[in-house]
Amino acid sequence: MTPEQRRRRARIAAHASWANTTDRTARTSSGTKAFLGRFERQVDPDGALPEDVRTAMAKHARTAYMLQLAELSAAARRRRAKS
Repeated sequence: MTPEQRRRRARIAAHASWANTTDRTARTSSGTKAFLGRFERQVDPDGALPEDVRTAMAKHARTAYMLQLAELSAAARRRRAKS
């Protein structure tokens, strides 16, 4: 099987799987929880802060991360446009 055939089969399987998923939130909840937990551990590695403070700080850390990704993406698009 060629890599292209493998990718096509994987895409078909992924779409079929999502077509049979009624509760998308439940299916992705563990990944979402782990992703958000990353920022809570980043801002409060010892778990010493009150939960509301830690949550607010983690929200800002997540926003900063997303803005950094957006900046990197824009820079890559500018580089490609120059080529």
